[in-house]
Amino acid sequence: MNIHIRRYLFRFILFIPVIWLLIILILLQSNEISTKSSDNTKLNRQKNFNHRIGRDADEADAFGGNALEQLRDHFVPIENKSNHDGSPSDAVHVIHEKPQQVAAPQLENPKQDLNGPGEMGKPFDVNKDKLTPDERKKYDDGFQKNAFNGYVSDLISIHRSLPDVRDPGCRKIKYEHLQAQASVVMCFHNEAWSVLLRSVHSILDRTPPNLLKEIILVDDFSDMEHLQKPLDDYLKPLGKVFVVRQPKREGLIRSRLAGAATVKGDVIVFLDSHIEATEGWLEPLIDPIAANRTTVVTPVIDVIDDTTFKYNYGAVSSLSVGGFDWNLQFNWHGIPERERKRRKHELEPVRTPTMAGGLFAMSKLYFEELGTYDAGMDIWGGENLEMSFRIWMCGGTLVTAPCSHVGHIFRKRSPYKWLPGVNVVKKNAVRVAEVWLDEYKKYYYERFNYDLGDYGDVSSRKLLRQKLQCKSFKWFLTEIYPEQFIPGDAVASGEIRSVGAAFCVDGSTDHKNYHKPVIGYPCHSQGGNQFFMLSKLGEIRRDDGCLDFSGGINDANKDDKIIVYPCHGMKGNQHWVYNENNQVHHPVSNLCMTLSEDSKHIRMSQCDANNLRHKWSWKRKPLNETKKAE
Repeated sequence: MNIHIRRYLFRFILFIPVIWLLIILILLQSNEISTKSSDNTKLNRQKNFNHRIGRDADEADAFGGNALEQLRDHFVPIENKSNHDGSPSDAVHVIHEKPQQVAAPQLENPKQDLNGPGEMGKPFDVNKDKLTPDERKKYDDGFQKNAFNGYVSDLISIHRSLPDVRDPGCRKIKYEHLQAQASVVMCFHNEAWSVLLRSVHSILDRTPPNLLKEIILVDDFSDMEHLQKPLDDYLKPLGKVFVVRQPKREGLIRSRLAGAATVKGDVIVFLDSHIEATEGWLEPLIDPIAANRTTVVTPVIDVIDDTTFKYNYGAVSSLSVGGFDWNLQFNWHGIPERERKRRKHELEPVRTPTMAGGLFAMSKLYFEELGTYDAGMDIWGGENLEMSFRIWMCGGTLVTAPCSHVGHIFRKRSPYKWLPGVNVVKKNAVRVAEVWLDEYKKYYYERFNYDLGDYGDVSSRKLLRQKLQCKSFKWFLTEIYPEQFIPGDAVASGEIRSVGAAFCVDGSTDHKNYHKPVIGYPCHSQGGNQFFMLSKLGEIRRDDGCLDFSGGINDANKDDKIIVYPCHGMKGNQHWVYNENNQVHHPVSNLCMTLSEDSKHIRMSQCDANNLRHKWSWKRKPLNETKKAE
């Protein structure tokens, strides 16, 4: 081979590794530039999309500027991790476990410490036993005045961060055509400073400004100094927050009416004064109303712990709907199967028979057309059921929006003074029964032997019902709440009185007393905890709580073995027979209910027809009435 050719071939072979090395370096440099560009793009998006973060709780600067103007109609795109195949999808999926949670989007603020007290909704525990005497007094006073931990609340930022608790599918929904503006009405009486301001700022910080017309705070004659001029001075720079002051103590119902009278927005959103709005809370409330103004919408109400201020939430699959018992008390239930089948997916608003009443959104015009609130009610109680019945029976729809979350501090007691000598809850409930329950009101009245008391004049509310051409309460029970147990179907009802002593079976059947035993207690003929019904299924029940005995012969003659348990309708441990010998027989164990020798306990024993403590007096329904009920 020619020496020149060999020389060029040798040089070519030597250059091949050099060429490959150059190619690799070029590719690496290109990838680095692309990565930096992508990071810069993400950073810019975050700056454009994110909400402001919190400040220290004791900082008094007002929220202002145009930071939130950047947030109109923006949603942070989150990949739906629930897809089993891992592929992206715009479809709404059913989520059967707790969804992945991410931090709520927030604007950059060097003052914010995400590890600060209560940040991201985390609990803040304080060992009160290690506090100094002065601090311990503040701690105890905080609980005494507020019925929640005011001391801990004051340590948490009034702009604290929260996780985005929505289902991942909710974060992909865009509400692009909302034109209505909301007016928030928030009533308070002697509310804690930090809790009230955190309620206000959670709304301002997490609501697109184009959707929020105003926040109206109604002061129901507070006498705490911080709620007077200091509050007015603090709120002035906020721009959208106004205070309406009541000249005397009026209570929640009439205070809400005072606030509603000043509303300028299209939609009224009623909220309590100890709440925290979360990311994307308002849009799902307004959207159904924009589609149909006779729709009333409630958010999912999450629980803020009254001691640690932990923000508690659950998956969309654990959503509950509202109901009521025949004491006319609101309660929660799982979504009925018929409603699950009606909805296309889990993020669609859920029809609910009743609402808790503290938090809901409603067209201003529809609120007025439907008759606002019953101004004859006092303070608080019953207005939520009255509003719920009126909405459904008079042509409206009541739903819960799974994509709207608002946290609420549920207190174990009321810290406020009530009207002396007046049972306002009972008075309000009787007004509800007289106007809306028709022939079914007797099931409430028999709980307290028809002692109605003075409930005022309800003639104007009855005229309103006629004017609105509302349906009957029987229609409501048949079409809206068919799951409700009807006391008229009971085989026996009233007190279960021992033949051997003037003692009755006594026990509370609300959800707080599940798994607790029933006891023997002197009969008082006032209903209440001594009122029980025997259903056609053989359940001894009051509302949703049934007497349950899970023992056998080994548990005979032992105290406190009959407990209150949620009614399940499957007989078994909840199946009882009130036989011709006036014994309450339990077929599964073949034992009978008895009163202990000291009359303080209810036992199960081998049936003895000659023992008076094995016999019970219980008002049976006449046979012809039982057949009518069937």
